[in-house]
Amino acid sequence: MNYEIIIFDADETLFDFNKSERTAFKNAMLDFKIEYDDNHHLKIYHEINKAIWKEFEEGLISQEKLKVERFRRLSEKLNAEFDEVEFSKVYMKHLGDACFLFEESEALVESLHKDYRLVIVTNGLKEVQTNRIKRSSIARYFEDVVISDEVKVAKPDPRIFEIALNNLKHTDKSKVLVVGDSLTSDIRGGINLGVDTCWYNPGRLTNETEIKPSFEISSLMELKQIL
Repeated sequence: MNYEIIIFDADETLFDFNKSERTAFKNAMLDFKIEYDDNHHLKIYHEINKAIWKEFEEGLISQEKLKVERFRRLSEKLNAEFDEVEFSKVYMKHLGDACFLFEESEALVESLHKDYRLVIVTNGLKEVQTNRIKRSSIARYFEDVVISDEVKVAKPDPRIFEIALNNLKHTDKSKVLVVGDSLTSDIRGGINLGVDTCWYNPGRLTNETEIKPSFEISSLMELKQIL
């Protein structure tokens, strides 16, 4: 395939967000003197967080409100009294400091950056993603990082990808490939943009949606075979 631009998602594609989230959430709970049980508390937070990010993708809640609202719901669910605004600040500080890459990430982008222009487009929060991505060992390989919280538009809205392409002064969509782990944001967003897409599916999940990626890989290095 004769691509020139590869647009990567960040979390759960190149970055091990689950590990970062576990670390940050535990540290925040301990900071607030809450007796922490990983199996109990993290499971509840995951359910709340997954639901609220789905609301965000559907345009039902703003990213600014999301930052605090998830912890208000957590406080209510746990029947625990803490200031959700302060908890959000502490959690995001810990999350910004928790930068973990997947094993193949650095080798992949290092090998690709010589032949392709690489960009990250993420639906994350500015204060979290800026710190995590910029302090990572792969930051130097990317020409641009576009964060939804910064540009006020999010995947699957194709405008966030258009911002990235405009920043690179690139107009030929046939030369663009979007790579990500989420069918509903990365792949649907790429399809909405009118470019080829590659679904990173390390768990080999069955795609039971109407969203059909151009390619599917279960390991990051398989991307090189496609290219």
